[in-house]
Amino acid sequence: MIDLKAVRENPEAVRASQRARGEDESVVDALLSADERRRAAISRADALRAEQKLFGKQVGRAKGEERDALLAKGKEMAAEVKAAEAEQHTAEAELTELHRAIPNIVHPDAPEGGEDDYVVLKHVGEPRAFDFEPQDHLDLGVKLGAIDTERGAKVAGSRFYFLTGVGAQLELALLNMAASLATENGFTLMITPTLVRPEIMAGTGFLGEHASEVYRLRDDDLYLVGTSEVPLAGYHADEILDGERRYAGWSSCYRREAGSYGKDTRGIIRVHQFNKVEMFSYVRPEDAEAEHARLLGWEEEMLARVEVPYRVIDTAAGDLGTSAARKFDCEAWVPSQQAYRELTSTSNCTTFQARRLNIRYRDENGKSQITATLNGTLATTRWIVAILENHQQADGSVRVPEALRPYLGGREVLEPVAAR
Repeated sequence: MIDLKAVRENPEAVRASQRARGEDESVVDALLSADERRRAAISRADALRAEQKLFGKQVGRAKGEERDALLAKGKEMAAEVKAAEAEQHTAEAELTELHRAIPNIVHPDAPEGGEDDYVVLKHVGEPRAFDFEPQDHLDLGVKLGAIDTERGAKVAGSRFYFLTGVGAQLELALLNMAASLATENGFTLMITPTLVRPEIMAGTGFLGEHASEVYRLRDDDLYLVGTSEVPLAGYHADEILDGERRYAGWSSCYRREAGSYGKDTRGIIRVHQFNKVEMFSYVRPEDAEAEHARLLGWEEEMLARVEVPYRVIDTAAGDLGTSAARKFDCEAWVPSQQAYRELTSTSNCTTFQARRLNIRYRDENGKSQITATLNGTLATTRWIVAILENHQQADGSVRVPEALRPYLGGREVLEPVAAR
C-alpha cells in the first residue's frame, strides 16, 4: 500500500499518479474521506470507553437505589460503546479496502500513457543482416529436436510445450548462467515454492488488476505464482531485517494469459508455464533508485553474454503493474517478427509491497521503518527464442554464444537432428 500519511500531506501527487496511470483519481478523495471517518470513529469510541471506565468507578461507590439507577445507565453506555466500536470496525474496513485499491505512486520521471507510450532509453547492438531467409524459433526448435508444441498441446492444451533434448539443455544452461551471475554479485540463490497463500499473493499486488492472470487452486486456497517475486516478497513477511538482502529465485512460473487470445500463439513466446531466475532486493527506501539501476545493469550483462541486439525502455505509467513505481524492460530483437520483444523487466516497488506484508528494517536509531523491494529478471524460457533466431545459420544449425558454452558442455553449435 502507499503511505497513508503521504496521501494526507500531498493528495495532489497521488491524484497525478492516478491520472498518469489512466486510473480514477476520485478514489483519492474517497480514501481521505474514509480516513476522516475512521479517525472520527476511533475518537468517539475512545471517548466513550474512557467515560465508561470513569462511570464504572462511580458505580462501585454507589449503594441502594442510586446504584440500581447507575447500573441501568451503565447498560446504556455499554450499548453505546458497542455501537461505536462496530462503527469503528466498519470505518476501518472501508478505509482498508480503498487503501488497497490504489496502486503505487508512479515515479515522476516515468512516461505517462499506456502500453505504446514507452520511452526508448538506448539501443545496444545492431539487428543482424541475414544473407538467407531466417527461420522462426519454432521451425528451428523442431529441426534441432529442441521444442515440441504439438505434444505439449496434446498433453496439457494450447500454449504448453515440451523442451526436448538440446532444448532442455539450453534452458538449464541459461538458468545456470543466470544463477552464477547472481551469486557472483552477492545474491543468495533460492529455489522457491510455486504455490502461495492468498495473503502473500495479495501482498505483492497480484490480486488486483492482474488477478485474471493468476491460477487459483480453490480447494486448497492457494495460488500458482507467475514469478518467484511473490514467494521472495513473502519470505520476510512480518519480520524486521537487520540490513539489505538480495535473493535470486529459480522457479517455474504460471500465467493464464487471460485476454491474450490470438497473440503469439506460435511457439514459446507467450505460454502458460515457463522457468525463470528472478532477482529480488530488500533495501532502504533512499537506496531504491540506485538498486534499480544495478538490477538493470545485471540484466544487461546477461543479455551481453547471449549476444543479442536489444533496447531498454522506460515503461509508461499506464503499463505498470499495481506495485511498481517505475519499470525498465529490456527487449531483444526477434528477426522473424522484425520487432523487439521483452526478455527482462525490473521494477522499483518502493515501500508498496513491504507495507502490505509488514516488512521492516531498523534504522541507525534502532527504530523500525518500512523497507523497499525491487525485482528483476535474469533469464527465462523466452530467451531461447532470441538465441535461436539471432544465432541461426543457413543450414538450420545455431551458433552457441561463447559465454553460454561452458554451461552447455562446451558445445559451440546446435545441429539439426532427424525428426522423431
